[in-house]
Amino acid sequence: MSITRMNLQLDGHGVIVFGAARGIGHAIASAFAAEGCRVFGFDRQQPASSSEIKFVEFVSGDVSEIGDVRRVADLAVDIQHVVFSVGVGSGVSGFPFWNLNPSDWTRVIEVNLLGAVNVAHVFAPKLADRRQGTFLFLASVAGQTGSQTDPPYSAAKAALINFMQCTARDLAPFGVRSNAISPGMVQSELTHSIWEASQTRLPESERRSFEAWSKEKLRRVSPLGRWQSAEECAAMAIFLASQHAKNITGQTINIDGGQVMHC
Repeated sequence: MSITRMNLQLDGHGVIVFGAARGIGHAIASAFAAEGCRVFGFDRQQPASSSEIKFVEFVSGDVSEIGDVRRVADLAVDIQHVVFSVGVGSGVSGFPFWNLNPSDWTRVIEVNLLGAVNVAHVFAPKLADRRQGTFLFLASVAGQTGSQTDPPYSAAKAALINFMQCTARDLAPFGVRSNAISPGMVQSELTHSIWEASQTRLPESERRSFEAWSKEKLRRVSPLGRWQSAEECAAMAIFLASQHAKNITGQTINIDGGQVMHC
């Protein structure tokens, strides 16, 4: 059997990326733009001045406010792919979970889960009407392991994976696919915030630098023992949007160096 070069055939497709200003979301927006897509962006903050992406429109807003999501939907016409790359932590270390207050959970659930619900409610009917398109939700390995690092974040991402499966089932009759990517250890603002939260509860003599903390964690949790990158997540995102993945729906793809293995 001959092997041919992969052609993703996404040129001209309309894409909206929630969480497009920084990190994985920005890398995903860049990857779609490189494929010739018309990319719309949404985030609470503006992209860095160094960003080279030419967004068709970039809207500042909060995914937990459905009015903000509807506002960008009015501007982002002819969309075929919707990416929810949003994640916030509680900023409080677990170990055990009752070290947190129940109030520490509210904002995490509002953004990580209900934000995705808002996005899906607004865009699912549009994709169903055109009987074509994809959803992609950025989850986390924490949502599959009951991570003690940040219990609200872990629980919210677990719920997000389940919600993705609900959307996949409901949208399948319309030819619309829905999947999730679960990154492992990616150097990001969120990873740095987790490290900071983990150090605040330690005596000063036991606190470690980010480099020492992350090296030990990688050794402990990742069989490959190396960082994952935003660009690796972006490569998977555009593949899942392409016709090469036309029979992939309802799946959670782990990009985690082997951290989560379902045996």
